[in-house]
Amino acid sequence: MEPAELLALYERMVLIRRTEKAAHDLFLQGLVKGTTHLAAGHEAIAVGASAALRDDDYVFATYRGHHHAMARGAGPEECLAELMSRATGLCGAKGGSMHLTKAATNMLGSYAIVGAHLPMAVGAAWSAKLRGTGQLAVAFFGDGATNIGAFHEALNLAAVWKLPVLFVCENNLYMEYTPIADVTAVPRPAADRASAYGIPGEVVDGNDVVSVQETVARLARRARAGDGPALLEAETYRHFGHSRTDPATYRPAEEVERWLKHDPLDIARGRLVEAGVPEERVTEADERARTVVREAVEAAKNAPPPDPREAFTDVWADGGAAWRT
Repeated sequence: MEPAELLALYERMVLIRRTEKAAHDLFLQGLVKGTTHLAAGHEAIAVGASAALRDDDYVFATYRGHHHAMARGAGPEECLAELMSRATGLCGAKGGSMHLTKAATNMLGSYAIVGAHLPMAVGAAWSAKLRGTGQLAVAFFGDGATNIGAFHEALNLAAVWKLPVLFVCENNLYMEYTPIADVTAVPRPAADRASAYGIPGEVVDGNDVVSVQETVARLARRARAGDGPALLEAETYRHFGHSRTDPATYRPAEEVERWLKHDPLDIARGRLVEAGVPEERVTEADERARTVVREAVEAAKNAPPPDPREAFTDVWADGGAAWRT
């Protein structure tokens, strides 16, 4: 990877991290209603994978999806405005933290029902194959989804039809509050299941943006060539609890400390040093991200609330909510 590209990916990860921190602070101030599921610590997966995809590829994420929305083009201001229920929000205040969606860039949703979006990604991949567009569908999901029926149904159909779809498990070791290892028969909850469907199963350091980018790029080329789906397990760790109401005291202190020392931003900074990028350029990237997020927070705070008359728009594809049979 060229140093300039790596620096751009680093800046994108910093932007996401600072946006997540802003969401955390706004929640504590009572300006974000409901809950949030922060993805701090997961940034390298979204940014690295997105760097390996085409602009017209389809992306599906979970309720912990802030990083994927931003990796696919959503800005800090529209994301924070959505969390704060403002009219300028990414979904016009109709989605909130768990449903960030930017269809204009083919980021086709964040889904709160565990595993529900995997069959949707299969459908998108099937559509792309039928139309011969060369597009790829990518479904990102947590380790807990590997024990959900939809996970196995989606992998089976994708394998049978040799669809251009990648399944990327963000394995942060915990399915909400339960260690995934306590309830799963195989050591690798995602990768170890791939052989049952006759597809490749790989493991990657999900905190190394370069490793993620290179691995996803290789698997994407394979899928576009007609060789079918693949299952990638990206090892990572969330810096916060499952949601903002979770102090995560169930995690061993030494485990948390070990993973915090394996921070995606630190790893990227180390790679930038190795690539000979001057420290001042890295500092400038940090400061640009800080400024963008600070201005986004103020803009979101000052944005108007949504118009109640808009509540029943966009229910159907025609933009309205009129029932028809």
